[in-house]
Amino acid sequence: MNHSPAPEAAASLRIGSARGRWTLLATVLGSGVVLLGSTVTNVALPHIGDDFGAGLAMLQWTVNAYMLTLAGLILLGGSLGDRFGRRRVFVVGLVWFAVASLLCGLAPDTGTLIAARALQGVGGALLTPGSLAIIEASFHPDDRPRAIGLWSGFGGIGAALGPFLGGWLVDGPGWRWTFLLSILPALLCVPVALRHVPESVGASPQDAVVTAGTGSRGRLGFDMPGAVLGALALALATYALTEARDGGPSAVVAAVGSVAAGAGFLRVERRSGDPMMPPAIFASRQFTAVNVITLCVYAGTGGFFFLTTLQLQIVVGYSALAAGAAMLPCTVLMLLLSSHSGTLAQRLGPRTPLTVGPLVCGAGMLMTLRAGPGASYLQDVLPALLVMGTGMVVMVAPLTVTLLSSVDASNAGLASGINNAAARAAGLVAVAALPLLVGMGPDAYRSGPAFDTSFGRAMPLCAGLLAVGASVAFGTLRQTAGASRPPHGRTHGWLMEPPLVSRFARHQAAD
Repeated sequence: MNHSPAPEAAASLRIGSARGRWTLLATVLGSGVVLLGSTVTNVALPHIGDDFGAGLAMLQWTVNAYMLTLAGLILLGGSLGDRFGRRRVFVVGLVWFAVASLLCGLAPDTGTLIAARALQGVGGALLTPGSLAIIEASFHPDDRPRAIGLWSGFGGIGAALGPFLGGWLVDGPGWRWTFLLSILPALLCVPVALRHVPESVGASPQDAVVTAGTGSRGRLGFDMPGAVLGALALALATYALTEARDGGPSAVVAAVGSVAAGAGFLRVERRSGDPMMPPAIFASRQFTAVNVITLCVYAGTGGFFFLTTLQLQIVVGYSALAAGAAMLPCTVLMLLLSSHSGTLAQRLGPRTPLTVGPLVCGAGMLMTLRAGPGASYLQDVLPALLVMGTGMVVMVAPLTVTLLSSVDASNAGLASGINNAAARAAGLVAVAALPLLVGMGPDAYRSGPAFDTSFGRAMPLCAGLLAVGASVAFGTLRQTAGASRPPHGRTHGWLMEPPLVSRFARHQAAD
């Protein structure tokens, strides 16, 4: 059976053509709903807790259930698209995400909401790698960088507006609309994708592909056992950290199970003929170092954004809309400046921006300690967010450039996928672990003084994680300027996470 792309799937679309514009619109809307699912919810958490009478653990799971399935299955989602058709899997992801969003909006209790959020993450894992892979597989090489740039820019606007829209909806029709908001664009995207987006697949098992770190020939498949074990290890670790404050036996059993599942995952990856995370790729010292830095950086920033949005509402007294709007300066700085900051890694070498950037971010986190009762936005909150945003501008794009320069071009898709999953997993663990580490009780979000005390303990921990990342960068990365090559397309610093580069790009480089 021939799995090669149909003639219409050849990389021939032009941005100036009607079909090219429709294809770009579909991918922007698709990735946009996933970003909304990540950014729109935090401002609604206090209201969700009040409506359901839920404790802090339930609010953590409202965030973590989505992040868990998204992080655990995102590599599998990319492989499914390569195997069965990127448009097909993309459309399945859209419908899946819309149905899950409806379930979230109609949830009668926290258990249903958490389960629906997990289903949302599955849809996101199908959508996220597919949106960029479709652009790379469909557009003419001359138009591809501009198409990726437009996808990046419009997606960045969606990410920036997420907290603001969430706050407006919470203060208006109610928190349920933060989930229902995603249904319409997702469903509108389906007929556009079916009618205008060309289908494409990856290389068939008979076609030549380059396997990680070896240059040998292999097959393009998907590692189902690895995906299941990886997601299970993350799920059990998250449960153990979230429930550990109660000291029950279930938390201990979950912790042991997480270690066992993690060990099983590593064993499967070593023995699999087509692993989702080939151990050989970690032979690159720089690739390993960048992923350690990623874990530190995104754990710290994930905890910061989760807790700061709550701090502004619970302690400072902002409405949900005001809290969402207050976070905009940080994201706007990222949106405006990140596309230029990748050149720092080439002019200065990666060590400088990846040492300075995390330290500046950490300083911004410590400055938010002034955001207590009666704090002034202009004097206490805004300066901290501007410093935080400046640090992220300095570090995020160079982190992506350094990552993709640390491996052979044929493995760019694999490397960015692993790094993307690491970033999401780090944020997941941070949201689960920080309340435990700072002694935040189940009802802390209902008491301003109690939450403020916990926030005061958490920010130094988040800043400390950034400092560890800076130390790793300073101690392991090369200072040589010009050593890094630019990534395929455009650096997506606005995402606050590394971009995904599809296997299609890897095959193109190999050819």
